[in-house]
Amino acid sequence: MDNRTIIICILLAIITTNMIRVLPMLLIRGEISNRYVRSFLYYVPYVTLAVMTFPSIVETTMSPLSGVVALAVGIIAVWRRLGLFPVAAICCAIVYLMDSVM
Repeated sequence: MDNRTIIICILLAIITTNMIRVLPMLLIRGEISNRYVRSFLYYVPYVTLAVMTFPSIVETTMSPLSGVVALAVGIIAVWRRLGLFPVAAICCAIVYLMDSVM
């Protein structure tokens, strides 16, 4: 790639990133009163985090099976109301044990 193409790509990335941040402030001036829109905006960070986290849970282990098993056990541990640290420790231990056995 030549320098001109690289500069154009960088400028397009800057414009795209800033428009995503600036347009909502320009278009929405008052408080959002629609409960469906508010509900959607409330859950966007959680969905984004889940979309980034779940594939890496399965793909970063030595075998995808150990990642899936750790994910399932982690979900069960969360349903039993364990905290973040115990769930993370349990999942790490499961992945370690399964990867060392396989």
